[in-house]
Amino acid sequence: MKHYFHPMSRGATTHWMLLELGVEHEQVIVDFTIGENDTPEYRAINPMGKVPALVDGDVVVTETAAICAYLADKFPEQGMAPPPDSVQRGRYYRYLFFPGTTLEPMFTFNQLEGVEYSAQSVGWGDLTRCLAAIEAMTPAQDWAMGEAFTAADVVYGGTLDFAVQFNWLPDPSAKVTDYVKRIKARPRYREAHDASWH
Repeated sequence: MKHYFHPMSRGATTHWMLLELGVEHEQVIVDFTIGENDTPEYRAINPMGKVPALVDGDVVVTETAAICAYLADKFPEQGMAPPPDSVQRGRYYRYLFFPGTTLEPMFTFNQLEGVEYSAQSVGWGDLTRCLAAIEAMTPAQDWAMGEAFTAADVVYGGTLDFAVQFNWLPDPSAKVTDYVKRIKARPRYREAHDASWH
C-alpha cells in the first residue's frame, strides 16, 4: 500500500488515519512546491494532481474522506467505522462527507472578497447554516460517534482543526474548542502533524 502525500496538505489527515490504524504502508512524499504533483507519473495516479492519494494493489483512492472511509472498511478489526449494517452508518457518512462537500466550499467562499452567492443555489448553504450545523454536530464529550474514536473524527475533527488553525471559523464555541483540543491531544495526531500544530 502506497500513500502519496505532503505534510503541508490534506495528506496530513490521511497520514494521521494510517497512524491511528497502525497499518504498514509506504509513505511517498509528493513535493508540490517543485511540481512533482504535475508529472505524468503522478497524474496517472490522480489526474487532478492533488494529494493525498492511496494505491492499494490495483485500487486507487483519492480525496481525503474517501481514503479514510476506504481504510476504515479495509481494517474493520480496528473499529474505526460502524459495521456496514449498523444503524449508525448514515450518521457516520454525514460526518465523513459534510466537511468536503459543505464546510470547505463555504470556508473558501467566505474568504473571498466581494463574491456573493445565494445559499439556495449552491450545495453548501451559507456561513450561518454551516455554523449551526457545526454546533449541532460537534460532540460535547467523547467523539463524533460516541465513546469510540472513528474515521469520522479524523475527517470532521481534522477539518475543524484546520478551520480553527487558519481562522476560518469565527469565534468557535467552547464545545468546538474543547473537541479540537481532544483531537489534538491524541498521540497519533501529534505524530502526524508538525509540532507547531500541537
